[in-house]
Amino acid sequence: MTKHERIAEQTFDDGDAAVARIAEIYERNTAFIRKNFDAFLEGIAPDERVRAYYPEIAIETTSHARLDSRYAYGFVSGPGAHATTLTQPDLFGRYLRQQVALLIRNHGVPVTVRESEIPIPVHFAYPDGITVPPDGAFPEGRPLRDLFDVPNLEITDDSIVNGNYVVEPDGPAPLALFTAPRIDYSLHRLQHYTATAPKYFQNFVLFTNYQFYVDAFCTLARKLMDEGSPDYDCFVEPGNVVTHNARDGKAVREGVPVSRLPQMPAYHLVSGDSSGITMVNIGVGPSNAKTITDHVAVLRPHAWLMLGHCAGLRNSQKLGDYVLAHGYVREDHVLDADLPTWVPIPALAEIQIALEMAVQQVTDLSGYDLKRIMRTGTVATIDNRNWELRDHREPVERFSQSRAIALDMESATIAANGFRFRVPYGTLLCISDKPLHGELKLPGMANDFYRSQVDQHLTIGMRTMEILRAMPSDRLHSRKLRTFSEAAFQ
Repeated sequence: MTKHERIAEQTFDDGDAAVARIAEIYERNTAFIRKNFDAFLEGIAPDERVRAYYPEIAIETTSHARLDSRYAYGFVSGPGAHATTLTQPDLFGRYLRQQVALLIRNHGVPVTVRESEIPIPVHFAYPDGITVPPDGAFPEGRPLRDLFDVPNLEITDDSIVNGNYVVEPDGPAPLALFTAPRIDYSLHRLQHYTATAPKYFQNFVLFTNYQFYVDAFCTLARKLMDEGSPDYDCFVEPGNVVTHNARDGKAVREGVPVSRLPQMPAYHLVSGDSSGITMVNIGVGPSNAKTITDHVAVLRPHAWLMLGHCAGLRNSQKLGDYVLAHGYVREDHVLDADLPTWVPIPALAEIQIALEMAVQQVTDLSGYDLKRIMRTGTVATIDNRNWELRDHREPVERFSQSRAIALDMESATIAANGFRFRVPYGTLLCISDKPLHGELKLPGMANDFYRSQVDQHLTIGMRTMEILRAMPSDRLHSRKLRTFSEAAFQ
């Protein structure tokens, strides 16, 4: 087996030093894989299998005590050994330093950094993607997996997140919600689906189901860059096209736009500390909503919100009114195997308050007057876009029994995955049609609606993120999203 000598394990009582050692192991081991693979593509086959391992961090405690019980994260669930594999420390450096420092502080014991027993797949040794022959042919006709490790889906799953992970006898409990291979898989999928690098994703994420919102976001972002905004350093579009802030001169645009937009294009107002805003056009349907949140979740954002259009179900509602979801009817079906439908998806007070404050500030309405344009209630999410073409007496009866006030195809999925992944979530929808009351979404009416409401709706969403950004992260990440035996990392 082609390998190099393992780096000896070491204990640390300083988070920065521990993360520096993690980075050392990761960089050395991935460089080793890349060197051998690049040589292989040049026709120099290794004599033996090329293998190197992910770094791992571990802690062992003997007490149930911890320093501060107000935190939702930063401590292990009980005495014993806990560990996790780690990847891409350059991308996760700030996050890892915070999590490891909390762990050391809360338990008063050092952490151990070592090489794990989980091999790094050759694909994941290239954070920006691997380059292989277009016909898949390799030197000497040997299959890739004969010489290099490839992704193993048997260990790339969400069993920790879903609460059905089985700890091996005498093995460590999980220290984080995601293993290194699971994270690497999602980082590569993110780049594929959104055409932007994971490093540009920000901690506050807006999801939408209409290009109109993206167009408005881009217009505003470019204006902020031209004006030298103090809050954002650059604006990034698909293809990693970067418009730099004009603080020191003109807003310069660098890069080549993609010739064709990806499935779910992402746009980023980037801040140096990742506290900016990302917007993703997820398109229509719960499958896309699950797909993108499955992958964004590994970046551990501080909040994500759904801003989109919905069908109003009450005759008292008007086109352009807002719906602030405080509950969800889940008929999307895409998460049934991961999160049973009997699990309640609660409204999060911090998000609800921020959303309502943002609506008040943008519309200049408050108190009882706010009820003229916004209603709080249950949103039903369904996987059949043309439900109106059925005999809809039965679904309408269900919606009425649930007290639903709006219907869409994404919001419950995004909220449920936020709940599942411990990412604070919220929904603010805008009513674009009222199919039960004869106001269907038709071209002329829809265009007038989009022109009049999109800018205001987007402004409300961005103002919400600014309010949440000003909140300490330990307040935003709620204890109500944590399970009985929870991983320590947020």
